[in-house]
Amino acid sequence: MAITGVAQNKTTAKADGLFDTYQYVEAINAYLVLVNQKKANDYVYKRLGDSYYNVFNPKEASQWYAKAVESKQDAEVYFKYAQSLRNQGMYEEANKQMDVFAKMLPNDQRAKAHLANPNYIPRLADKDKLFEVADHKLSNRSQADFGPLLANDGTFYFVSSRSVGSKQDKNTSEVYIDIYQATMEPDSSFTRPVAVAELNTPYHDGPITISADGNTMIFARDGLNGGLYKRDTKNNVKIAQQLLYKATKQNGDWGNIEALPFNSKDYSITHPSLSTDGKTLYFSSNMPGGEGDSDIWKVAVNGDEYGTPENLGPTVNTAGKEGFPCIVDNHILYFSSNGKQGFGGFDVFKVDLDSKEGAINLGTPVNTETDDFSFSFNTQKNMGFFASNRKGSDNLYTAIPICHAELIALVTDAKTNAALTDAEVSILDAKSNEIATLQSDAKGQGIFDVECDTRYMLNVFKPGYETTMFPVAALKGGTFNLAMALNPVEVEVTATEVKLKNIYFEFNESNITQQGAVELDKLVTVMNNRPTLRILVKSHTDSKGSVDYNQSLSESRAQATVQYLISKGIAKERLSAKGMGNSKPLVDCQPNCSEAQDAQNRRSEFLIVE
Repeated sequence: MAITGVAQNKTTAKADGLFDTYQYVEAINAYLVLVNQKKANDYVYKRLGDSYYNVFNPKEASQWYAKAVESKQDAEVYFKYAQSLRNQGMYEEANKQMDVFAKMLPNDQRAKAHLANPNYIPRLADKDKLFEVADHKLSNRSQADFGPLLANDGTFYFVSSRSVGSKQDKNTSEVYIDIYQATMEPDSSFTRPVAVAELNTPYHDGPITISADGNTMIFARDGLNGGLYKRDTKNNVKIAQQLLYKATKQNGDWGNIEALPFNSKDYSITHPSLSTDGKTLYFSSNMPGGEGDSDIWKVAVNGDEYGTPENLGPTVNTAGKEGFPCIVDNHILYFSSNGKQGFGGFDVFKVDLDSKEGAINLGTPVNTETDDFSFSFNTQKNMGFFASNRKGSDNLYTAIPICHAELIALVTDAKTNAALTDAEVSILDAKSNEIATLQSDAKGQGIFDVECDTRYMLNVFKPGYETTMFPVAALKGGTFNLAMALNPVEVEVTATEVKLKNIYFEFNESNITQQGAVELDKLVTVMNNRPTLRILVKSHTDSKGSVDYNQSLSESRAQATVQYLISKGIAKERLSAKGMGNSKPLVDCQPNCSEAQDAQNRRSEFLIVE
């Protein structure tokens, strides 16, 4: 007979004791016994979901949460269910569970974010890539590796379960993690990683942070090693938290290991990150006073003295889990969260602590529907590192930033220096392909986000001015101002003709060249200023080819010219076209024309017919 109710009772006591002392793997086995004995109910299903959720098995977690929510559950169950589904890329079903969560807790920050933008995944997927990602050479596919950090002296630290020790964590049934180090060589290869013997214990050790000078390390360690634990006499279990310790380098080794004074037996303090100036330590903790499950905190550091920990507040933290902070340049904070809108599981976020702007998701390829976490960045090498279980286990990855620069184009009148508004500014790549077009604002400015080390061209068009191309040198980042002065159109108009520079065509082609477009834009200005003007376009070819072929080609060129003018807003009734073939050469050189003479003969003329 199945048990009833949603609370602990004698039937679930053994499993609950394991769950409450964080022995989730054993708890799963105990709850599954109840399932097999047909003694399970929605409480057991929820506990199974939570157990699998806590050991980062979203597939199993979602299956048990699905059974649990057949009866009404508390709001967090629906949130965790949604997270487990999102972790598997099941976004539509995850949104349904978030709808229930938001209805139950409408004032929760996570609920507000969901209601404001429930279908955010396409936007995240389409955002520009910030990093190029690659597998790290030191990853061990059969073991868990995470917490990567490259020190300024080239020492690469990370934590791993590749330990040769036999002790296992009862919570996860995995080998306890240890701290490892390798050296990054000048060619970016790495030496074989070795365990940092003086830091490792039979229990969990790491991850770490290190001072800018490389002489001070703060690292996480299981409280079991130092006797900082609580004993659960009922279940005869020692309950230890992750706590922070400090070590200093002496003769190349780490010594003087001491616990930080704000450690506690009652809550976890882990994932340290020390600011560049060494004055602030960031960490993750579930200590009282936070926004949710675990939060990012900071504490002032003055030598061996520490201030009172401060919560970073709702800009960073949510009612979910935040962890693995990495502070860069004293104000840029990278961290992982499963409470903010992401692809699934833990995503990596970035926030400027000196700005009022909120945290941004790093997007793909750093983030995936699986857990992506423990991001760190070394400014000297301009390299990032992180861990992800996208391939089934926690592995290390490199993240090389894609450099972006801000290009501010300022369009002015070459004669008066006045800013020109509503100029059409197009940015072109090296092959003259148009990437984007915008209109200059009231200050004459147009702003483009461009990639570093890439050459561009800017094409600027404004009626009444000569269309002009401006080269953009390869930028190295930051903001670059480019002044672009346009000359007013000055075109000679006689009684019979609008005189332009020759509209040249490539050999055997009828498409308008960039040079030709610049000249034709001058004609557009003239015709806009003289609305009754009608123009006959005559197109000529060179001497190559047969008479019939040249006649056909010239007609195509004349029509292409007319179509360009129509595309710029000139009414087609004001235009006519005539192909002249090679019957009226500008330079009479046939049949032995040079290449230069042929180029002159490939032209268009613009005759006033009314």
